[in-house]
Amino acid sequence: MERGSNITLTGMPGAGKSTVGVVLAKVLGYRFVDSDLEIQQSTGQLLHELIDTHGDEGFLEIENRVNAALKTERSVIATGGSAVFGKEAMEHLREISTVVYLKLPYECLEARLGDLTERGVVMKQGQTLRDIMREREPLYEKYAHLTIDVQQLDIKGVVREIVNAIHREKHA
Repeated sequence: MERGSNITLTGMPGAGKSTVGVVLAKVLGYRFVDSDLEIQQSTGQLLHELIDTHGDEGFLEIENRVNAALKTERSVIATGGSAVFGKEAMEHLREISTVVYLKLPYECLEARLGDLTERGVVMKQGQTLRDIMREREPLYEKYAHLTIDVQQLDIKGVVREIVNAIHREKHA
């Protein structure tokens, strides 16, 4: 089945999805869509307000609904780190785009992230970054068409890897 003309970036918070997404969109001449901003615009609330108001499960339902309804072409979509919990959303994103998992090891994420609650990271009481990774990594891998290890790469390097991988895939 032919996938849509979009590219969706998934991965842990701090993996660089939004930063890479903006540069990738410029390089390809695509639109940039930040799914977290789409959620905020559709609800009129900030992410942490949604989590405070609706709880983690309620937020995940909202995130799933908004992401499953995304309709765009020739766009780079940067998802929130928890988007991978939304089965309908991820199946939709796999249909309309090439899903790229930006993979980064725990040590790098820990150094980049700082306070997880300030970032609006969906996490259960007492959950650590390592717990979150353990829970999410199998889902990132399950839904990804491509996985890019971004540890040794700068932004331009990540963009180059994505463009090359998508080019190879289309001409395989």
